[in-house]
Amino acid sequence: MKTPQLIRRFVESSAERGVLARVLQQLPSDRGARVRRRLRRFVRPARLGTLRSPIPLSDDFGWDRGSPVDRYYIERFLAANHRDIRGRVLEVKDRTYTKQFGTGVDAEEVLDVDPTNPQATIVADLADADEIPEASFDCVILTQTLQFIYDVRSAITHVYRVLKPGGVVLATMPAISPIVDDDELPYYWRFTAASSVALFGDVFGHGSVRVREYGNVLAAIAFLAGMAYEELTRQELEAHDRRFTVVVSVRAVKQDGAGRSAHAGGAPRDV
Repeated sequence: MKTPQLIRRFVESSAERGVLARVLQQLPSDRGARVRRRLRRFVRPARLGTLRSPIPLSDDFGWDRGSPVDRYYIERFLAANHRDIRGRVLEVKDRTYTKQFGTGVDAEEVLDVDPTNPQATIVADLADADEIPEASFDCVILTQTLQFIYDVRSAITHVYRVLKPGGVVLATMPAISPIVDDDELPYYWRFTAASSVALFGDVFGHGSVRVREYGNVLAAIAFLAGMAYEELTRQELEAHDRRFTVVVSVRAVKQDGAGRSAHAGGAPRDV
């Protein structure tokens, strides 16, 4: 065994027996604190390897290496709620998730503020979408969109308005993310579970909203650095630590006039 490993094992053993604590207590408090910090760095060294650079591994969220880390959580959320993606479905920018997860879809619509998007069937700003008829959709898929909309409350209100009674919005928002470097696409917000509960609850009613957080410190570091989720193990991705949330998901149901969900599947559920 190498000398640093022997020293590390000795330090850990001494700490377990309380010997180290007794020795440190004999030192002046400021010196003892400095020694403790050095010992923690020694026992648990931070080896950054290829991440020790101010330049990310990818400038495209990891798409050029595989699939971005946030997509793992987004797709897990949609897969868990695939039965909600039915009837007439509205998705932002393209039909990717409608096609991937939809079950019993009768009609697909694509919303985009960009009139040059060839997939867009509805060109509108979600925060000012009065041209979309009320109660038009059974499901709205709203993934990684609200951070680009300044008037988030108005956007959520329009989502509620265009849903049929019993309709469901499946939304995801970033809690931690690289910022899109695009002057034409300003990045306004990041979200927490608390802000998501408040924003959607104020519109849909708090009993109709279920919020979940996904991620941990390793996943957050990997996402910021531009790693692909294929470079992490399932166990690493599935570990949950809300202090380092990567993605926040929301499932919200528009109740009927009697305050009941008319949607197949009944009351809102944890996702």
